[in-house]
Amino acid sequence: MAAEVEFCENYLLIKPEEASWFDLLRILCSETLENRDFYRTPVEAEVVRFRRRWIVFISVLLQKLLLLLKKPLAAVGAAVELLLNYPASNGGFLGLLWNLLTGRLVRPDKSAAYFTSVIGSSDKRLYLDTSIRNHEKYKAALAMMAAKSSYENEAFVRNIVTNHWHMEFVGFYDFWNDFQDLKTTNAMMFQDKNVDPNLIVVAFRGTAPFEADAWRTDMDISWYEFPGVGKIHSGFMKALGLQKSTGWPKEISRPGKSFAYYAIRDKLKTLIHENGDAKFIVTGHSLGGALAILFASVLTIHEEELLLQRLDGVYTFGQPRVGDAQFGEYMKGKMTRYDVEYFRFVYSNDVVPRLPYDDKTFLFKHFGPCLYFNSCYKGQVLEEEPNKNYFSVLYVVPKILNAVYELIRGFILPWIKGPDYREAWVMKLFRVIALLLPGLVNHFPVDYVNLTRLGKLPSFIHLQGPNLNLKHD
Repeated sequence: MAAEVEFCENYLLIKPEEASWFDLLRILCSETLENRDFYRTPVEAEVVRFRRRWIVFISVLLQKLLLLLKKPLAAVGAAVELLLNYPASNGGFLGLLWNLLTGRLVRPDKSAAYFTSVIGSSDKRLYLDTSIRNHEKYKAALAMMAAKSSYENEAFVRNIVTNHWHMEFVGFYDFWNDFQDLKTTNAMMFQDKNVDPNLIVVAFRGTAPFEADAWRTDMDISWYEFPGVGKIHSGFMKALGLQKSTGWPKEISRPGKSFAYYAIRDKLKTLIHENGDAKFIVTGHSLGGALAILFASVLTIHEEELLLQRLDGVYTFGQPRVGDAQFGEYMKGKMTRYDVEYFRFVYSNDVVPRLPYDDKTFLFKHFGPCLYFNSCYKGQVLEEEPNKNYFSVLYVVPKILNAVYELIRGFILPWIKGPDYREAWVMKLFRVIALLLPGLVNHFPVDYVNLTRLGKLPSFIHLQGPNLNLKHD
């Protein structure tokens, strides 16, 4: 344990895998949360209000349930992906039927350019919306399509970028997590040379529907405190490339292991030196959004002046909270200094932007304006999304009614806006599930793609800290 916190004096680490079911009962009954195997902090034990203990209880309980469901969820996810890709690997539904009858069924190849994830199957759109090519919506729409595409395999992404978007594919990466000794983080990079100056896009992959560990990270309330910066979510930091013994050194030498922050930073420097005018944006959906804004934060910690001057914007979609109020103030100051715009999109009842829990005790706070869009894709710029912690009983009925509307809207929208908005049958099935679990399906990329194309915000909005200039009609 000591090695895990050599770089940090103040922290809270929750390890649900080390908690027994009896420990859960003790959380509720004991007035202290003294150091145990599953709850570790250097702060001395003190009397803790029930509200704080209840939040710890919920976090540990949900993570333990996800640990139990990890293998079944992974198995279901793999089976669903395989079944969804049988038609494509057999020449369509008619080809699939014929191959079944003739005994020549072709098993899908997960590395093939046609193979799509559950996310890709729920929204099959591959092309950018050319009608907004020169519009101020363009970068947000491009960022969201990149974030969505990051869920796919390398061959699929290369094909999309090169043959559909006519841009230059830079790379698809699997990055190491020093705390799990596994490759847990994925990202893609490409360059749009059709604009002047050239635009480099970095997109981090987010939380897939059947990845229990990724959902656990969203529900974790662990943090590390960095002097002068604030408290930051530990799981997101680890995924980005935090070093187990040294934290965030400016340079590392780890032969054979590639870490997200360091590898992407160095590649961006190379690309910018090759093209002195180039700028870049960083984007991601879900967990990918958290990594995107934290990538910018580590650039500021390391005072990477060149990259910060070329950072044209951070676009996140359905992003969870990443730090405390001090971290938010730190980032607002830095992003104002470097004139970096931060666009945090939230759709309707999406549950993930409401995680981890935000209250006086557990410190997690969003910073900067929230670009909130309702189920009619009408936008507002708010300080915080409505129902910020999601679980209020006052919102239960409205959320279910909204899910009913979204199910009906899926049949109506293509008639109004065109075939690009026809939802796949997989997404229709998820809309039905949303009648019981509203909020989870709102997290799917399909609605975020829609709002970047159809969404409207009030005209001539100007917000400071970090800067946000929007003139969407």
